[in-house]
Amino acid sequence: MQTGILAGIKHGETVLETRGITKRFPGVLANDHIDFEMKAGEVHAILGENGAGKSTFMNILFGLLQPDEGEIYVAGKKVKFHSPLDAIELGIGMVHQHRKLVSAHTVLENIILGHPNAGRILNLKKTGEEIDALCQRYGFKIDLKAKVWQLSEGEKQVVEILKALYRGAKILILDEPTSALAPPEVDKLLASIEAMTGDELAMIPFITHKLPIVLSTSDRVTILRRGRVTARLETKNATERSLAKDMVGREVVFRLESVEVEKGPLVLEVENLSTRNDKGALALNGVSFSIREGEIFGIAGISGNGQQELAEVLAGLRKAEGGKVMLEGKDITHASSLERWQTGVGYIPAERVDVGSIGDFTLVENVAMNYYFDHEFSRYGVVDYKKMGALTEEIIEEFSVATPSADTVGKNLSGGNLQKLILGRVFSRRPRLLIANLPTQGLDVGAIEFVQNKLIEAKKERAAVLLISEDLDEVLSLSDWVAPIYEGEFMGVIPGKEAEKDSVGAMMAGSRLEEVVA
Repeated sequence: MQTGILAGIKHGETVLETRGITKRFPGVLANDHIDFEMKAGEVHAILGENGAGKSTFMNILFGLLQPDEGEIYVAGKKVKFHSPLDAIELGIGMVHQHRKLVSAHTVLENIILGHPNAGRILNLKKTGEEIDALCQRYGFKIDLKAKVWQLSEGEKQVVEILKALYRGAKILILDEPTSALAPPEVDKLLASIEAMTGDELAMIPFITHKLPIVLSTSDRVTILRRGRVTARLETKNATERSLAKDMVGREVVFRLESVEVEKGPLVLEVENLSTRNDKGALALNGVSFSIREGEIFGIAGISGNGQQELAEVLAGLRKAEGGKVMLEGKDITHASSLERWQTGVGYIPAERVDVGSIGDFTLVENVAMNYYFDHEFSRYGVVDYKKMGALTEEIIEEFSVATPSADTVGKNLSGGNLQKLILGRVFSRRPRLLIANLPTQGLDVGAIEFVQNKLIEAKKERAAVLLISEDLDEVLSLSDWVAPIYEGEFMGVIPGKEAEKDSVGAMMAGSRLEEVVA
């Protein structure tokens, strides 16, 4: 595992520096003369709103993009990356927010896949021993023989980190490392990061929106806003509020309070609902609940306990194995997703890139995905793009979507702006039932505040809202009813005003309501 010019670096020495990094895209100045510096043995967090230029900057440091202007220095030597291979050869590794793994292959196969030193004949036994040594060194626990599709999100991230370390990474870039992890997985990751920073092998630029993790883990922070550096500081001199203000440019409300709305008639009734996951196992087991007009029903759970399958079966994207789903008295258990859209179901999926949008479609075409069947916007299968464009412009303005134009393709939007577009597309149909699955996952503090306000607006407008979130604080602050879910079953349903963090957390781990209150 060669690490080139970083091999002799000592703790506290500058390992990576940029001067005047600038990157332009059509209509967008993504990075505007960014100066950045980091030292061996530190965690240096990079913060900013969605669209602030963080990912562009990191992709430049990893050779995925080339800057239009500026210089990069590694261990004091000026370098130029033509591809990620150049960065890897100099000891830079990157763990992307969206995994770059082959699901059908084993952990071991994924780690060595594309390794520059891998020859035609692989010594899997020796390779396995070397990777086991890395695991022991940094506290990772992973079955090298397991298939990637069998792993949790936290385990997949471990594979990505091991892949970078096995290639000799001394500078490790982690993009939103905790966004899809359950709380126990976050704790394990942070412990491993601490072990790595105590070793000359790891100096970690850390991109995240979770400010408590930034404060507890990083040594220094660089904040970007609209492509420019707006602040550089030592983390010990910062607070959550000061960091958020530097990111957004204004004060941010961290905890919105649910508002009282007069409850109307039942909108959704779910009786004894069951469904299976993609592996054929029972994922949802006899769930029953109801939501009235003007209510937010919050489901709290650790990833993989059936909430994804619940959202999909209610949206018509997964078959119900048993039970009944009623929308305003009408049985929609076996209705298609289109029929549900037409009868007032709105769905905000957790996967805004893979399910919620089509990256190569323009924003107008992405909005049309929820309107192509509407006679006001489509006749005889032909979409009226003039009307569709006008609606898209309204959504862009109302939901503050930062984009050069409505003709921009979806993949060119940041995660937060893409989420705002999806929200606008769904809200514009004024759904009677709004299913919001992880609506704020991976968003910055300003975008989180925006999305939560929109959920409260939907409640005020008499919609029934199903909120599925892995952020317990979000569920507790917004919900009229809280249902912790564990292994496909509700552990109880609690009035929002009576729900307490400790008891709900215990129920998320498998304790039933009667056990918590006993």
